[in-house]
Amino acid sequence: MQLEQIHSPVTNKLLEDYWSEHANIHSFFEYKYNVESFGKRMAYLKNRSYRSKELSQVIRSYMERYGLSEKANHYLNELEQGAVVVVGGQQAGLLTGPLYSIHKAISVILLAEQQRKALNTPVVPVFWIAGEDHDIEEINHTYTMVNGEIKKRGYSERSKLKKMASTTELNGEALQQFIVNVFKDFGETQYTEGLLKNVLQHASNSKTFTDFFTLLMNDLFEKHGLLMLDATFEPFRQYEKMYFAQLIERNEQIAKGVVAQEQKLAQAGYSMPIEATEQNANLFYIREGERFLLERQKNFFKNSAASVKFSKEELLAFASESPQNLSNNVVTRPLMQEMALPVLAFVGGPGELAYWATLKPAFETLQLQMPIFAPRLSMTLITRQVETLLKQKELTVTDVFTNKNEQKMAQFVESLKDDRVNNAIEQMKMQLHRQYEELTDYLRSENYHREDLLEKNKNYHERQFNYLKTKLEKQNIDKHETEIRHYKTIQASLYPNNQYQERFYNPYLFLNTYGESLIDDLLELPMGISDQHNLISL
Repeated sequence: MQLEQIHSPVTNKLLEDYWSEHANIHSFFEYKYNVESFGKRMAYLKNRSYRSKELSQVIRSYMERYGLSEKANHYLNELEQGAVVVVGGQQAGLLTGPLYSIHKAISVILLAEQQRKALNTPVVPVFWIAGEDHDIEEINHTYTMVNGEIKKRGYSERSKLKKMASTTELNGEALQQFIVNVFKDFGETQYTEGLLKNVLQHASNSKTFTDFFTLLMNDLFEKHGLLMLDATFEPFRQYEKMYFAQLIERNEQIAKGVVAQEQKLAQAGYSMPIEATEQNANLFYIREGERFLLERQKNFFKNSAASVKFSKEELLAFASESPQNLSNNVVTRPLMQEMALPVLAFVGGPGELAYWATLKPAFETLQLQMPIFAPRLSMTLITRQVETLLKQKELTVTDVFTNKNEQKMAQFVESLKDDRVNNAIEQMKMQLHRQYEELTDYLRSENYHREDLLEKNKNYHERQFNYLKTKLEKQNIDKHETEIRHYKTIQASLYPNNQYQERFYNPYLFLNTYGESLIDDLLELPMGISDQHNLISL
């Protein structure tokens, strides 16, 4: 395994500005990402009190169901004694979801280790599972690669209800079929049998999307003690009671602050990631596992689809007596995280960076300070097969990111065209046109008046010529199918649909090629949070 770091030509304006020392975007955050900020943030956390013992017990009770490693147990003991955390999170995708879920977890672990040494204090890694998210269509599929083509593989069960991932029960038979189909696409290697058996075993022990996600993540990161917590875990909801009350009490001020900040963000030349409104309560009401976004109207919190209407007092009663009936959204989740955990830094992707840029006034409304935002590691995994193909085609990964691979493939396909065949067909078409023109002139002179029939007949023959040309071109291209598939494999592996591979493939595609030590070996590489893109040759 080898590491190369590049400044990626694939840019995100907000993220690029965040890494710039003097960009205006820093006014939207509490801290810049630098050494000095971590010292300041740590000093801030030391002056605040957290319910560390209770929090540790909650996380322990969640993780014990899935298996608690020796290192995770050590981190929980440290957390109980007042350790701070580096936290990141993601939805509970099938087979852990896209690779960026794994990249976030790796980023959290590496940053926690780095700051433990730098600050000479216990810093533990925490992964916040967004089990309360209800967009199942976003997490119920993955992508594979077959003969250089990207293939979408979906879990077949569907629900019309907006149920949370943590309350959506999995159909065991459908899940098993999904996994088997995905692994068939991967192809057989020396690792396939054991890997498939392990994944199927975890699937059989999973009732929900979140169960399956937690079991797999816990398996992959067992040696590294990654602590995990599902946002919907009922003991955690009980722990959050007083924090939900604060979100309800200051609800209107939070919404107004986010709206104003998002407008400032747009004026500064960035997008409006949330499209917030002052009426949005930024809280969901949960009924039978289904989520309904609440809107604030005068003194009430309403959702028309659910036919519910609560007074502020009724919502506060929910917070006190049944907090499991409440859930956060994109605005209140970071606020809840800050109140519930001693957060040294939050690890997020470019999308999260955008909406966090709208939240500073919301933190201030609750007399909180935004933690340090740490952009997650960005990486591309390069298999030996793809590395060999790159050398054969005299291409670099940067070339692929800048569309040079697709250009070379297009040039190659163009070079395969048989000019003699094409010229012959074109001459036949031209001859046909002349003969139809002669026939048209004659018919007009004799008053046949059947130009419409003649045109229709001519168009039919033109289609036949085009069909012949297409078929002959395809036959010629098929003779070079292997060469073309090589270009497609490079593209599909490194930059599928002109996006980073981390947005498409799950880690098991690469575990199947490299082996089960992949995650452990990645964590041994000298990587750290930075503006560099990591190219990793497996």
